[in-house]
Amino acid sequence: QVQLVESGGGLVQAGGSLRLSCAASGLTFSSYAMGWFRQAPGKERERVAAITGSGSRTYYADSVKGRFTISRDNAKNTVYLQMNSLKPEDTAVYYCAADRVLYSKTYDYWGQGTQVTVSS
Repeated sequence: QVQLVESGGGLVQAGGSLRLSCAASGLTFSSYAMGWFRQAPGKERERVAAITGSGSRTYYADSVKGRFTISRDNAKNTVYLQMNSLKPEDTAVYYCAADRVLYSKTYDYWGQGTQVTVSS
């Protein structure tokens, strides 16, 4: 059974930083691309960042380029999202997800989400 468990969310002031983690189990982690998505109330889910299984390629949404960094540690079956220079508009529930394809439109496995709230 595949499990993805996010952690690291919380409340932070604008301009601050947070680091999200997603621990995976039940899958061959290095064979899966990992993505971070977010969904704010009343808005569609947005893919924020993604990384290939080897970590050699990454993707970032324009809204977070230069501020967020995705990385992974395949020895620990964990993917990270370092978020710097946070803005109130980054407030959302953040989900990690796994798929065999980096640019998949529908990722196969999802975590339960972690809330990130950025105050102005």
